[in-house]
Amino acid sequence: MDTAEVPTDLKSALAALDAHEPLLLLGLRETQWLDAKAGPYDLANPRSVEELAKDAAAFANGGGGLIVIGIATRLEHDEEVLDHIVEVDPTAVNLDQIRKLIRQWITPAPRGVRVGWSGGDGERVAFIDIPAQAVDTLFVVPAPVGKPGSPRTDTVAVPIRDGDSTHWLPRTEIQQLLSAGVRASGMPAAQALTELVRQAMSEAGPDGGPRVGQGLPDREREMRTAYEQLADEGLGQPAGEAWAQGTAACQDLHHERDGEPGWVLCLVAGRPPAAIAAPVWQAIVEAGRHAPGPDPLAAVGLPRPAEDTDTPWVIAADARSVDVDGGSWGAGRLTCSGRGVWRWQPLPRFSVNQGRSAESWTAGQTPALRLRAVVNLPWAEANRLEISKPRRLLLEQQLPHSATAGAVTLLSRHRGAELPAARWERGPFGNSARSAVYSCTITGPDGGPALKASVMLALPTTMESTVVACSDVLVENPQAWAAAVGPGWDTRLGFDEVQAVLLDMWETAAELLPDLVGDPAGLSWAAPPTIELRMTCEQPADNGVLPALDSLVDLASLGTNDGGTRSRMAVTITAAPAMIRAERQSLLREALVHMAREFGYVDAEEDLL
Repeated sequence: MDTAEVPTDLKSALAALDAHEPLLLLGLRETQWLDAKAGPYDLANPRSVEELAKDAAAFANGGGGLIVIGIATRLEHDEEVLDHIVEVDPTAVNLDQIRKLIRQWITPAPRGVRVGWSGGDGERVAFIDIPAQAVDTLFVVPAPVGKPGSPRTDTVAVPIRDGDSTHWLPRTEIQQLLSAGVRASGMPAAQALTELVRQAMSEAGPDGGPRVGQGLPDREREMRTAYEQLADEGLGQPAGEAWAQGTAACQDLHHERDGEPGWVLCLVAGRPPAAIAAPVWQAIVEAGRHAPGPDPLAAVGLPRPAEDTDTPWVIAADARSVDVDGGSWGAGRLTCSGRGVWRWQPLPRFSVNQGRSAESWTAGQTPALRLRAVVNLPWAEANRLEISKPRRLLLEQQLPHSATAGAVTLLSRHRGAELPAARWERGPFGNSARSAVYSCTITGPDGGPALKASVMLALPTTMESTVVACSDVLVENPQAWAAAVGPGWDTRLGFDEVQAVLLDMWETAAELLPDLVGDPAGLSWAAPPTIELRMTCEQPADNGVLPALDSLVDLASLGTNDGGTRSRMAVTITAAPAMIRAERQSLLREALVHMAREFGYVDAEEDLL
């Protein structure tokens, strides 16, 4: 979201909060979808708990809405206008308790409710996001009594949102709704009400609440069987109706011990049933929160067992790792740091799909051979990142000692020369507040370019939403390079040299360049990150035809090519950018075998590289 964009609707207001820019909400008026609270709900006060349930249920009944905690309002022309931020003390707001109370007090429990923080020091607010619900569902709460205790099961009240206020549906209108239901049944009033009570009693769970599987009649028996198989885990009773998540069936459950986090019962076709502790489930949902579309789980997928098994399994609240798949992001793994922060990373896989930035920063260049590593970093809220002057200066100090610089020196050292890549200059493409471009040129005896190394990092633009880091090693002129290293040396690269150079460029693009924007470990993904490794011949012969790769790179170790000669080869790896060198080296070999086979070297094997 552009930081200058002022929210005009619920979607853009949520985008501002997700971008940690709550200041953008100031000046908005409380409306059908927006309610502001200067201070947090006092969850020790029964009246405040009832107010929380009333506010959340009203938005659920009214097409969705947003409660922002920590913004004071002013009265202007009989309307409440969001005026200034009253920073909320994080210790005064228990997000987990808010989630639990909403599930406990509202029937049925609204789906997809999100509770979180937005903003930094001095402007921190909390928010409750109640998305639009099924249009044929009415959300009710117990009639307020203002006294301590569990929600009453023998009373009902219907909160609704009307403009910028929340109030109770009048008794006369509730009576009219009941009368309409009785008329639709075609029975006398007494018989219709008796039938409704009988049906409610037969469908209710043991505590008068919803039963296991209620809401998904076609899968109710399956869900009850799964629940019984997991009974020893203390799952407690349903907290709301079951729902379909794609082809999966899910249902929220209270924990049987008060104060403990609840569970989500999850049934995925072809897998054993699973019980996922509510905090872990919330972490999975949050991992996909920044993906395009309204459903985070459609992106990140659902939990799957680490090993093939037919036994029902449990992911407890103290779990530190969970595998997920079935979403548009492909297979991934969430891991929890020692500080309790969950982070999603893709499980490695390969393709030959080319990204939009594969050939960026090549205009006006025609090297004989280009070796390239492009790392695509689709960070959430990347528009807020910047390249600071201190970090740019630090990069300039590090480049002569970088892995890419070492790769250039390695190529000359293999040919009896010591040509260090020590002098890095800005360019050849423009540097700005949102891009950094540096290069180092090794010249031949005549002063012409022989080898060149380049690194580039670009922050998102209106045309590209992803942060892109790139490292190149270019054989500009084989003859000039041969003259630079001395007579008798072959400038054709061995495939072992190609592997070493690609490994070093990948390390530079994935580890060194992202530090230009701060600490990448604290950023979440909006899509899976990828690494593209490329070999391209770009200098046409006299007849205008690009030479074959094997004229500049010894590809004999790949075996026979059944697809004909090629001037370029590339592979894309979907994987976490940062990893230890041994893991990167192993993944590189797998990727190069995949690339070779896709480009006609069907006999390529890792042990031959």
